[in-house]
Parts: sequence; C-alpha cells; structure tokens
Amino acid sequence: MSRRTSVRLNVVERGAGAPVLALHGWSPDHRLMLGCLEPVFAGRTGYRRLYPDLPGMGASPAPPEIASSDDVLDAVQDVVDEAFGDTPFLLVGESYGGYLARALVRARPDQVLGLALICPIGTAVEHAERRVPRRQVLRADPELLASADPLAAEEFADIAVVQSPETLRRFSDEILVGLDLRDAAAMARIRQRWTLARDPEDGPVFPRPTLVLTGRQDDSVGYLDQFALLPHYPRATFAVLDVAGHNLQIEQPALFDALVSEWLDRVAAEV
Repeated sequence: MSRRTSVRLNVVERGAGAPVLALHGWSPDHRLMLGCLEPVFAGRTGYRRLYPDLPGMGASPAPPEIASSDDVLDAVQDVVDEAFGDTPFLLVGESYGGYLARALVRARPDQVLGLALICPIGTAVEHAERRVPRRQVLRADPELLASADPLAAEEFADIAVVQSPETLRRFSDEILVGLDLRDAAAMARIRQRWTLARDPEDGPVFPRPTLVLTGRQDDSVGYLDQFALLPHYPRATFAVLDVAGHNLQIEQPALFDALVSEWLDRVAAEV
C-alpha cells in the first residue's frame, strides 16, 4: 500500500495481541497516553499498544508537507497501514487526538473495534466557539507551587484543577516533558489549517462500544460540545467527572482506570 506522506512517526510499542492505537493531544507527546493507559493494561494481557508522537510533537518530524490537520491524519493513517494493515484495532484519543480518532473512525468504520475519547475536542473545534466552564481550581496548594520549579509550576497552575504532589509529578513526567520537545514553527503552520476538511461525524453512526470522558471543570474543551456528539455514537458511555479538568486522567485516576477498563470489557465481549 502506498504511503500518504513521507513522514515516519516515532512510535513506542508495548505488549502483544489485539492492536490498540493511542493518540495524544496538541503539544505533548506519547508519554501522556502511555502514562495513563499502561496502568490499565498492567493487569490485562493480550493487547499490543502503539503510542505514536504526532507530527511536530515529541520525536516525530513535521516537514513542510505537513501543513494541516488533514496531513497529520494522513501520517496517522500511514502508521495504521504499516503497523496493523487490515487487522481490526481499538482506538483511544485525547483532546486533539480525540478529534483525529473520530476522523479515523469515519475513514475506517469497519476496522475500529471500539473508540475511547479522553477530554476530546467536541463539536466546536476552535477555542473561541467552545462552550466551556470558567477557570476553577478546586484543590489549591500554594505551598506546592511555591516549592516547585517556576516554569513547571506556571504550566501546571494554568491547567490544574487539583494541585497535589502526585498530580504535579504526573504532569511533569507525562505532559511537561512533551511540551518541551514540540516544534513550535511546525505547529504554528498546522494550526493555520487546524479544522479537518471533512467533519468526523460526516458519515454513518459508529455502532460499536464507545467511551467519552469529560471533566466538569475542563475550561479547555468543556463537556457540552462532547455531549452533542452522542447521537453519532449510540453505544457510548458518557461521563462528566467532577473535580477534573483537561487532565482528568491524572486528577481522577481511579475513575479513569475503572471506566477505561469497563470499555475494554465491552469491546472484548463483542469481538
């Protein structure tokens, strides 16, 4: 099969068995997905997990030919072709990665066994058009911020709903490390054509097990625009987690693990 792009993404692989593709959001790298999903899979055998860095993020290049979200999606399609071929797979996407994941479902409706979305972009792609709650910190820890590295503390404080030593540690280990590697010029170029040419829900409904996780205090993508997606995903569990922002996977880890595990059980029951 011919490739759609010349770009070869950096992909980290774990395990063996049923394929799982996990797409991170805008700016971080694969460690965001690896950090939240590997604890779920620690007690499960029989899954081959692929964690790519999207173009211009992590260790993946983004040459001038990658100039839009459609180009990013093409690069992801190349990963699927080369790693999975026609083999059915499970798909997980976070934030911008959730936007791409929905488009991948539209492109490969018969190949995706199940879809899980973590704080995904909803029906409104551009920030100015989203319905989001006001910025709110529910569990503040000024002493923690004062004792942390100033740059890390600033990035963390901009998004954290729960300020604790554990959420700061995971933010630093799973998210901040990727932010430091991003190709700002490439991302600015892609950002000019950020909206996909075709709406991800422009096609038949997706009738397989789906999970949509949102944060009640997520002031980045919110939760209302994701609820509007539900008619297209008739097998979706939809959850709005309180005391959770855009990084709900590290602010509500027990609920995250339980809901993702239940989604995996639903998918397995129908394979």
